[in-house]
Amino acid sequence: MPAVNNQTDSILLNALREDIGSGDVTTSAIIPEDHRSQAVLIAKEAFLLAGLPYAEAVFRLVNPALKFKANKKDGDKINKGDVIAKIVGRTRDLLAAERTALNLLQRLSGIATLTRRFVNSTRGLKVKITDTRKTTAGLRVFEKYAVRTGGGYNHRAGLFDGVLIKDNHVEAADGIKKAVKLCRENVPHMLKVEVETGNIREVRSALSAGADIIMLDNMTLQDMKKAVAIIRSKNLRTHIEASGGINLQNIRAIAGTGVDLISVGALTHSAMAVDISMEIKPLRRFIDKNSA
Repeated sequence: MPAVNNQTDSILLNALREDIGSGDVTTSAIIPEDHRSQAVLIAKEAFLLAGLPYAEAVFRLVNPALKFKANKKDGDKINKGDVIAKIVGRTRDLLAAERTALNLLQRLSGIATLTRRFVNSTRGLKVKITDTRKTTAGLRVFEKYAVRTGGGYNHRAGLFDGVLIKDNHVEAADGIKKAVKLCRENVPHMLKVEVETGNIREVRSALSAGADIIMLDNMTLQDMKKAVAIIRSKNLRTHIEASGGINLQNIRAIAGTGVDLISVGALTHSAMAVDISMEIKPLRRFIDKNSA
């Protein structure tokens, strides 16, 4: 289950303020305040569901009196035409929450669906598919949750919870060994040190410096295999990560080189939103039909 808390509520509230502003002028002009409806969230295509509790939170933040009933749960395979959830309450509130709730639900489901495709592409191989920091500004907590829902794993959450020495760090520190040494001296001992490498020479340097994780960035398959063989021959505890240019066409071959992790920026920066719509019907029509 996702963590729906003060942090996520704050993000959702800002999203609602961005959309609603001083008020929904169209709905206010057409819909009476006491008008009530039932809304249904309907899938317009097949996908893997993610983010439904956050969508429910959007409706709750607009008006806690809205009644939200989920027909599905995150991680479910959704078919075209499935009713994902039903919400009953004031029509004005339903329409105020609609776009923010759908935007989030469509985006997170798209990420989960794409992640599952990458995970399925490496089925049978001992490798973990992870995300990156290439997320939508302000939505990282949601998007990383969607990756987990799709069967993937999370890389570091931000700059604060993991050491990753990249090429610019190496340039500024005048070498991989010096950069690793400075990290060992200045960061908490509980944090593992990862080094990004782009060639075999850098792999050897990171290995001799004692890196806990070595990233093979944008390497050819041949160089990846060579790098894995070198690292495994020296230290079986060093984790190996592949990154850069990963797609659904090449990921299985990359996984076959023996790396432990494959980080894929596309999971979050290139996932297509799925198609979900919200349709409402005034409650009066249900009452009239039942009494006829």
